[in-house]
Amino acid sequence: MAKREVFVNIYEQITGWRFVAIAVLLTIGIGVLYYFNQLAQQVEEREKRYVTLYAASIKAFIEMSLENTCDYTFVQEVLDANETIPAIIVQNGVPIANINISEFKDSTRTWKPKEQETILYAKISEMANEHPPFEFSIGKDKTSLFYSNSLVAKQLRFFPYILLGTFLIFGSLAFIAYSSSRKAEQNRVWVGLAKETAHQLGTPISALMAWVEVLRSDPNFDESIGDEMEKDVKRLETITTRFSNIGSVPQMSEEEIAPLVQQTLVYLGRRISTKVKVHFESKVPDNVKVSLNKHLMEWVVENLCKNAVDAMGGIGELFVTITPNGKKTIAIDLRDTGKGISKMNVRKVFKPGFSTKKRGWGLGLTLAKRIIENYHEGKLFVKETQIDKGTTFRILLDTV
Repeated sequence: MAKREVFVNIYEQITGWRFVAIAVLLTIGIGVLYYFNQLAQQVEEREKRYVTLYAASIKAFIEMSLENTCDYTFVQEVLDANETIPAIIVQNGVPIANINISEFKDSTRTWKPKEQETILYAKISEMANEHPPFEFSIGKDKTSLFYSNSLVAKQLRFFPYILLGTFLIFGSLAFIAYSSSRKAEQNRVWVGLAKETAHQLGTPISALMAWVEVLRSDPNFDESIGDEMEKDVKRLETITTRFSNIGSVPQMSEEEIAPLVQQTLVYLGRRISTKVKVHFESKVPDNVKVSLNKHLMEWVVENLCKNAVDAMGGIGELFVTITPNGKKTIAIDLRDTGKGISKMNVRKVFKPGFSTKKRGWGLGLTLAKRIIENYHEGKLFVKETQIDKGTTFRILLDTV
């Protein structure tokens, strides 16, 4: 019991650390977005102040007479310094000048006046939606300066998303690699455990068979006891075969699924509580075959049935139904009238070490799912469950 608790606690601790890691990553992501958002706002504010100065310089340059003795060097430097911010000067509703318009940067192309005018009016509409224009008067003429943020400022808005997306891609690849490595390690553990178990059981089973024969040689030995002992030894041999199949690539054969499930239920019916009624119904023909390993499939059905009996506390009904599920798929439903599974535990029932029972290691359903999905290329899942009403497990298998 102590070992089982340690195993479960370790798994829960790993899950806890996973949530902590997600919380930390979310905090970092929010921090990155906030920082670059603030940085982008500062750049935009700086460009706005520069455009204000740019507009004032244009007004001053136009209003002042060229014969004026004032030094225009500073004003001209302000005008020439704008190499990134797109701007259009509109006077009395007509664009009279523009700068840094991306469409006009191609010096190899000659624009027709009508084409240029169409582009400028479209840009004016875009700029008006982005920022309110600077309004000023030059004499009787109403002049407006429309502008847009520079390409750098716009890219700064999208940069954190690109950065986080890049980290997300690399993080996902790293997680996939880690998960694959972890699953490969788990597979090696399963295989090693199964092979070692089969190996360890082999010797005592052979010895037991020999001892049964020795006991039978005694004239006073009760043959009925010998028969029962032989049945138990054969049962151990079946268990050894199952572990051996898990520890290696199992041999598959085409088997009639309905008789196989029915025979397994008949075997279990004599070994479970008499207060549990087992109902079997097959809605597929007996000759419907599935490519499977007989020993492992029997193990899956036994595991699911025993879990159902435990969930019912040894009192209730178990309904096993085989139905078609498409043209080449059959569904095996095992429904009990037990205590059901809570929503919190539905996702955990197939996790190694998870169990609501006081006894056991919580590996039965894990092995069952592994056998169905890894070896038989099928699916095993909780079809439906209700507290105090029961649970239905479903197996999906392809027919041949």
